[in-house]
Amino acid sequence: MAEMVQGELSESPSAAAVSPDAPGALSEQPSLSQLHAAVAHAFGIHELRPFQEEAIHANLAGRDLLLVLPTGGGKSLCFQAPALVRPGLTLVVSPLIALMKDQVDGLRESGVAASMLTSAQSAGERRAVHEELERGKLKLLYAAPERLMMEGFFERLVALGLGAVAIDEAHCISHWGHDFRPEYRQLGTLRALAPSIPIHAFTATAAAKVRADIVAQLGLREPLVLVGPCDRPNLTYRVQPRSELLRQVLGVIERHPSEAGIVYCISRKDVERLDQDLREAGVKSVAYHAGLEPDVRRRAQEKFLNEEVDVVVATVAFGMGIDRTDVRFVLHAALPKGVEQYSQETGRAGRDGLAAECVLFHSGADFYSWKGLMERSHQESGEADPAQLAGALARLAEMMGFATRLVCRHRQLVEHFGQSYAPPNPQANSGGCGACDVCLGEVEPALESSVLAQKILSAVVRCGQRYGAAHVTDILRGAETAGMRRTGHDALSTYGLLKTNSVSEIRGWIDQLVGLGHLLVAGERYPVLMLSSSGVEVLKGQQELTLYVWPERKAATKKRRETRVVLEDESLTVDQGLFEALRALRRDLARERGLPPYLIFNDRTLAELSAKKPRSPEEFRRIKGVGDKKAADLGPVFLARIAEFVPA
Repeated sequence: MAEMVQGELSESPSAAAVSPDAPGALSEQPSLSQLHAAVAHAFGIHELRPFQEEAIHANLAGRDLLLVLPTGGGKSLCFQAPALVRPGLTLVVSPLIALMKDQVDGLRESGVAASMLTSAQSAGERRAVHEELERGKLKLLYAAPERLMMEGFFERLVALGLGAVAIDEAHCISHWGHDFRPEYRQLGTLRALAPSIPIHAFTATAAAKVRADIVAQLGLREPLVLVGPCDRPNLTYRVQPRSELLRQVLGVIERHPSEAGIVYCISRKDVERLDQDLREAGVKSVAYHAGLEPDVRRRAQEKFLNEEVDVVVATVAFGMGIDRTDVRFVLHAALPKGVEQYSQETGRAGRDGLAAECVLFHSGADFYSWKGLMERSHQESGEADPAQLAGALARLAEMMGFATRLVCRHRQLVEHFGQSYAPPNPQANSGGCGACDVCLGEVEPALESSVLAQKILSAVVRCGQRYGAAHVTDILRGAETAGMRRTGHDALSTYGLLKTNSVSEIRGWIDQLVGLGHLLVAGERYPVLMLSSSGVEVLKGQQELTLYVWPERKAATKKRRETRVVLEDESLTVDQGLFEALRALRRDLARERGLPPYLIFNDRTLAELSAKKPRSPEEFRRIKGVGDKKAADLGPVFLARIAEFVPA
C-alpha cells in the first residue's frame, strides 16, 4: 500500500506503475491534454491541484485508491473528471439523497450526463434512469450503499459496462471513524462480485487507523493512498468560553450580514430555543434536527440552500448532505464531540475558497452533556464492546483539550491529524497562522496568571478535592448560596478571592487548567476536580504558567465587509456593488430553474467576475468555474449585468 502524505508525490505518475492490461485499466489511456480539455470544457477548471492529478492518474490506470482531502479540497473532481474520458459508467456510492441530488444537479448544469437512483424517486423516475443506463447514456450514476445490496443490481451495472466504483464519505465504513454507518460495511462484498473493477475511496478526514480499516474493509489491492494537507488557510478559527450565548451568537452573525451560516447545538431543545431567539432578534433562521418530521426537515434544508434564510440552527444531523459552497461562518454553540467532527463541521465553511469564520463557544459542562449522551446511547444500543465507548470518550477529551489549549488553532488541527504545520506567511504573521484568535492576539494573558491559578487550585484543595467546577466557582466568587452555608465553605480562606470576576471567566480559567493538565476531573456521575502532580507544583510556586482572558470584541459595523478572494490572487479587488448585483442575478436565475443558487456559480466565481469584469464571451470563458455549457447558457445575461458597472 503506497501512502503519500502532505504533497509528497511520486516522481512519476502512479499510472506508470500499472500495466495497461491490469484489472480495470484502460487499453488506451486518455492523454493529459484530453483530460485537461474535458475538465476545462465541463467545469471551467484549467489547472489541477497536485493531489488531484496524482489521484486521477491512478484512477484512469485502474489502480485502487484512497484519497483523503479536506472539505473543499476537490475530492469530487477526482472521480468526476476520469468519468468524462473513461469509456463506460462510473458508480458513485453516497450516503445521503440530498448529497446525491446536489452533485447530480451540479453535473447536469455543467453538461455532464449524470443521474441517481434513490428511494425518494417515483417509479417513473427510476424507470427513466434504468432506460438511460440500458442505452449507455450515463457517465456517472449515484446510489446509496443499500441499493447496491439489492439482488442483481450491482451485477447488472457490471454487465452494462461499469468501469469504476467511487465510494464517497468512505470513513463511514470504519468502526474507528467518527461517523460509522453499518450499511457501508456491506460494501466489502463488491470486490468479490467484480474483482476486475477498480474501487476508489474518498473522505475528508481519516486518521491512520481509519485509513487502514477502510483499505481492509473494501478489500483494496495495493492501493495508492494519498493524504492531502488538511489545513484550511481561508478559515479563521475562534474559541471562547460561553457566557451570554445569544449575545455572543448575534455578535458573530452581525459580522456576516446577509451571509450564510450554520449554528450547531448539542440537543434538539437547544436548537429550537436558539432558533426562536434568533428569529425574535430579526435573524432569518430555520431549525433542523432529526426529531422534526421529514417534510419539515426537507423544507428547512431547501430554505437554506435556496437562500430564503441566512442561518440554519441544527444538531449534527445537519451537514453531510449540504454542498453549499458560500457558507461564510460555522458556529458551535457548544463543544463538538471530537476533533474529527469539529474539522468536518467547520469544513463546511468557505468551500469556495473565500474567507470564512469558525467560532466555538464552550463550557466545561458541555463535556458532561456529551458524556451522558454517549453513555446512554451505548447502553440503549446494547453495544457489548466497551472499546467503542472508550474511544468516543477519548475523542471528546481531545476536543476539550483543543478548546482549552491556547495554542495556534491551525497548528493544533494539523498536528492532530499527524501532519506538520508550516504557517502560510510566517514573516507577515509573526510566525503564527494569522487566522485564529491566538495568533491574531484576540486573547490576552491574565494579570498575575500564576497567582490566579494558585487561588483556583487552593480553592480545590480547601474543599477537599471533592467538588466540581460549579461549586469551586461559587467559592471563589463568594456566592451567597445554601450550598455554601450547608458545606461551611463560605468560611474558607479562598471564599470570595475572585469576587470581581464573572462566572464565565472563572470557569474558563478552570477549563484552561484542566487543558494544561494541572487539574484532573474524576468521578463518573458527579465529576470532581483534583490536582495533578504538576498542579501541586503550580500551587507551591514551583512552576509558572499563563492563563488567558478574552477582551470584549468591538461591535461589528453595519457596513458590509468586502468579500475577498483568498488562496490564489490576493491582489484582486472585488467590486462589491457588482458582486452583490451578480448575487441577486444568480438568485433570480436559480429560482427560475428550481436550483440552489450556488449551482449556477459559486461565490468565488462571482468574486473573480466582479474583479476582472470580463467584456467579451472569450474573457468570460476564461473565468475559473465557467465551462462551455455555462458560458453559452449564462454568459450573455451575466455579461450584460457586468457591462452596467463598466465605464463606456
